[in-house]
Amino acid sequence: MRGTPYANTLGITVFALFLTVGVAHADRLTEIKERGKLVCGTQSTSVPYAYQDQSSRTFVGYDVDMCKALAKGLGVELEHRPLSTEARIPELKLGRVDVVAGSMAYLPERAQQVDYSLQYLRGEIKVLVREGAGIANLAGLAGKRVCASKGSSSAAIAERVLTNSRVMGFQDVAACNLALQTGRVDAFTAGELVLKRFLNASEASAEHYTLLQEPTAVEHIGLVVDKGNPELLAAINGVVQKMDSDGELDAIFNRWMGKDTVYGLSRNFKVEPVSTAQ
Repeated sequence: MRGTPYANTLGITVFALFLTVGVAHADRLTEIKERGKLVCGTQSTSVPYAYQDQSSRTFVGYDVDMCKALAKGLGVELEHRPLSTEARIPELKLGRVDVVAGSMAYLPERAQQVDYSLQYLRGEIKVLVREGAGIANLAGLAGKRVCASKGSSSAAIAERVLTNSRVMGFQDVAACNLALQTGRVDAFTAGELVLKRFLNASEASAEHYTLLQEPTAVEHIGLVVDKGNPELLAAINGVVQKMDSDGELDAIFNRWMGKDTVYGLSRNFKVEPVSTAQ
């Protein structure tokens, strides 16, 4: 069929389709404005970032509030989409979500696939162990089984830092916690706030936990968009900077992690590029 009018027409049609898709992808902000809706993804079972409230059956949390603030700042409605940890980047690449507020720490390998906004959160990755296990620090994890949620920065960093441990990927943090309770693993690594929730819960159970104080890493966390969306990224950065200057970012932080919460934290991060944040 090479050289026939049909083949030439088909080639032109495919090329035109490719151009159309490319233009749509490159102008995601305009698409969001025209549809009047921002599709914002978060994790689905990660307290206090994004989880389903048992009484209202709605999703709440730090990242859910960030999605709401982004949509408001862009002047559109919000469609919140809960995601598994593993699905965050694939859903962006497939175009099913516009942005992910999924507590995604900056990693150089991730930055090859997606673009990060300015930092909107900072945290530490730590390790939880069973009380009385004889593990007092990271060095004590040599030869031990360490659980991490699949696709998480905790898992990626554990592979680099805990080189003498056996890092095991489980579906989510709840599965890791169960594995630690039942002795299938010796330790569980995740963000400090996630681990503190399980630590507190263990006080009411027969199996008490201990949180190792030495972190495996400091996380610099940004909102994430697919590559090739500079207008959308700039607009998101503008919203985050305004939230920082008018106190809205402080209010969200204090609501979920501040002194009146079980975490009792004070905000210790700046709104700055995640790749160079301190």
